[in-house]
Amino acid sequence: MAIPGLGEVAEQLRRSTVLIHAGGSGSGIIWSTEGIIVTNAHVARGSRLGVQLWDGRELKARIMSRNPRRDIAVLRVNATDLPAAAVGDSSQVRPGELAIAIGNPLGFIGALATGTIHTTGRLRGLGPYPWIQANLRLAPGNSGGPLANAHGRIIGINTMVAGRLALAIPSNAVQDTLSSGPSDSWLGVTVHPARVPQAVGRGSAFGLVVLEIEPASPAANASLLPGDILLGTEEKPFASIDDLSRVLRGNGPRLARLEFLRGDYLHVRRVSVQLGNKIPSGSGIAA
Repeated sequence: MAIPGLGEVAEQLRRSTVLIHAGGSGSGIIWSTEGIIVTNAHVARGSRLGVQLWDGRELKARIMSRNPRRDIAVLRVNATDLPAAAVGDSSQVRPGELAIAIGNPLGFIGALATGTIHTTGRLRGLGPYPWIQANLRLAPGNSGGPLANAHGRIIGINTMVAGRLALAIPSNAVQDTLSSGPSDSWLGVTVHPARVPQAVGRGSAFGLVVLEIEPASPAANASLLPGDILLGTEEKPFASIDDLSRVLRGNGPRLARLEFLRGDYLHVRRVSVQLGNKIPSGSGIAA
């Protein structure tokens, strides 16, 4: 069934959607005419980010804030008069409404996918945050791109696929992130929670296994390595992944003193990690 005006809506969305290069590739949304771009935190990884606009221009981008817990990153490029997207109120989204996704999946620039809203709200196993679920097809490269309604207003950021349904972060969550101001709570690691058996005489302990470390990140500068197990700070052990997020919160140059294991469960190591915008090379040594 033909949808009146869909072509025009899709074209406007394409002009507000960017291709992000950060090792791999993903999508992003021009949120303001003054160079603010929003994407997923898992897309904006690494120290060198490039953004390709719909008109072919390629620009360098810097990270203004990055929230791995909510998977939102805010970037800035040195450009003005950009075709910013119109942002809608995600609290008004209802099941059954038309959903439109634009992105760059598998190398196809500005690809369109349509479907309907399946549900909104919290989902079991995906934390305390609300999501928008839509029955449309996404592929790698769609992450960070817009989910819009029939009027072309952004109602979410496409993030992942779960159970054959697309999941998007509601636009109101993005607005909350932007209104909270800049943040530089970035460590540069991918972690997985695990139980550490009989860790250093403490009995079974909670830990975060480091799976990946981003080059030139605070974690890399502090000599942390994949396979290290983060246990907590000198003051308090971690009990959940949220505890690490709380340690990283803040703005400006600051130190976080972390305890971790490397290679065995008997020797607790400690490292000072330099956080903040000014990250000197080799700022910490794993002890």
